[in-house]
Amino acid sequence: MLDLSRRTAFTPEQDQFRDSVRRFFDRELIPHLSRWEEEGIIDRAFWNKAGEAGLLCPTVPEAYGGPGLDFGFNAVIDEELAYAGSTAGITLHSDIVADYLVAYGSEEQKSYWLPRMVSGETATAIAMTEPGAGSDLQGIRTSAKRDGNHYVLNGSKTYITNGQHADLVIVVAKTDPAAGAKGVSLILVEATQEGYAKGRNLDKIGFHSQDTSELFFNDVRVPITNCLGEEGSGFAYLMNQLPQERLSIACAAQAAAQRAFDEAVKFTKDRKAFGKTVFDFQNTKFTLADLAAKLQVGWAHLDWAIARHIAGELTAAEASAAKLWHTELQWEACDASLQLHGGAGYMNEYLIARLWRDARVTRIFGGTNEIMKEVVSRSI
Repeated sequence: MLDLSRRTAFTPEQDQFRDSVRRFFDRELIPHLSRWEEEGIIDRAFWNKAGEAGLLCPTVPEAYGGPGLDFGFNAVIDEELAYAGSTAGITLHSDIVADYLVAYGSEEQKSYWLPRMVSGETATAIAMTEPGAGSDLQGIRTSAKRDGNHYVLNGSKTYITNGQHADLVIVVAKTDPAAGAKGVSLILVEATQEGYAKGRNLDKIGFHSQDTSELFFNDVRVPITNCLGEEGSGFAYLMNQLPQERLSIACAAQAAAQRAFDEAVKFTKDRKAFGKTVFDFQNTKFTLADLAAKLQVGWAHLDWAIARHIAGELTAAEASAAKLWHTELQWEACDASLQLHGGAGYMNEYLIARLWRDARVTRIFGGTNEIMKEVVSRSI
């Protein structure tokens, strides 16, 4: 269990909410994790149960069926989900897609989609990455050409979280290829629309229970009214929303790092070698002491970043620095903790093996950590 005794970012109401999140995960998540890892996807019913429990889209205003809370409630879910050892895509749904709809959606779009997202009736994804374009979103090739009062979409996306479950996808497409960044738009595409196809559920190193897919668009016709916000403003919208996405990743990374550390402490205090516990060796104690110090710094920094974001003050550079630092810590903590498990750490029956596998990609998605350094360097 995460220790909250020294946290500063959360209110008593958020602490109470955390208790309800933990109870829900104990009941509806943890008993199924091993099966979901084997099957490569979580049960679709989990989305509905999470919606019923009030765990989806905390920041959606009451006018659209949500509770109208601040990001601190999202952070609680992010942390508890990661600490439980799960990579379920509900955080992308709540922390990223929902805020795009709230910030840029028309009244009709918000009134129709947001209540369904809050309840879990509609699962969502955002399709940015393509086979030939990752962190450089200006390099996308998926097009949305006007044809009367419709767009016609053609192209493909890959590595899309929630790709199998998603009922609604925000597709990043070029509406004016000659206009560069100003020719990028965000288009809402429903999974039932003709010409839209889900590819295979991708076979990944980690994140096994999170469905990650290829998506294909073959002359998909969607109404012009499915444009999210203004045509040509998609790239600006993406840049505006990236700080919250990167903070969300940082929250999960810090919690996963803590869980890896806690697993290592438990294992080394129990395991005997050469007549004493593994914990009693100086190398073990020094390794854990080093991690404990970095985790202490990490939690203090994360609370600072959460508070700044809630106040509307977190900059793009600060969010990028948070994503960079906390994901690097996550990898260090998971790798060192697996080493302290010895051969047991390489066995999938131990949680540390899953935490280690899942940690590898967090330095890649949401913008690679090399890109994070580039963003931070521009602010210096």
